[in-house]
Amino acid sequence: MITVGCAGFPVPATRYFREFLFVEVQETHLGAPGPGTVRRWRREAPEGFRFALLGPREIGQEGFREGKVVETAMKSLVAVAAELSAEVAVFVAPPDFPCNRANKTVVKDFLASTRKMFKLVVFDPGPLWEADETESLLTADQVLVVRDPLNQGTSKKKRAYYRLPGPAGHKSRYEDPAIERLAEIAKAAKHTEATYVFTNVDMFADAKRFRKAMKL
Repeated sequence: MITVGCAGFPVPATRYFREFLFVEVQETHLGAPGPGTVRRWRREAPEGFRFALLGPREIGQEGFREGKVVETAMKSLVAVAAELSAEVAVFVAPPDFPCNRANKTVVKDFLASTRKMFKLVVFDPGPLWEADETESLLTADQVLVVRDPLNQGTSKKKRAYYRLPGPAGHKSRYEDPAIERLAEIAKAAKHTEATYVFTNVDMFADAKRFRKAMKL
């Protein structure tokens, strides 16, 4: 099963809901979205639509360490998840978050505790962590490590979560050869489930082109 979607709503939600059945909510990264907004999303979303939530940035800023800040942020995230019936949480490490023994232990403990609150937990480790090494560290079935399949290959797990940041950063778009290559990679992968989330500026168009290439 392959799921395709975007990081946030690049177009009005009503239009987005007509095209996709998945979104990675970005508003939870900067602070909880208003209750009216959350209720509207839930009301307007078609049957079968799934929400993933991007974890509050304070969690990464605190180095994923236990404390009042992280506890408060998690309570806010869980509250939104309950409203949206969201079962997936994505936690992004700051770009300068070092890969060392202490941080590996802290991240592993944090994600283990978070698994009790969400069906699936996803960790985006940032540029200082090597994807294969991080995946071998986080072996639980409910914990996935983000990869860019065009640059880091595919996950060895049965389930995978991929984020597509743009070939040259957020403001770049994927040209047709890259979309075709991504489709080849996706078709060859051995997963039972895989999620592909476009996060670049042209995410809406690129995600639609990828879905077309996959004949989804």
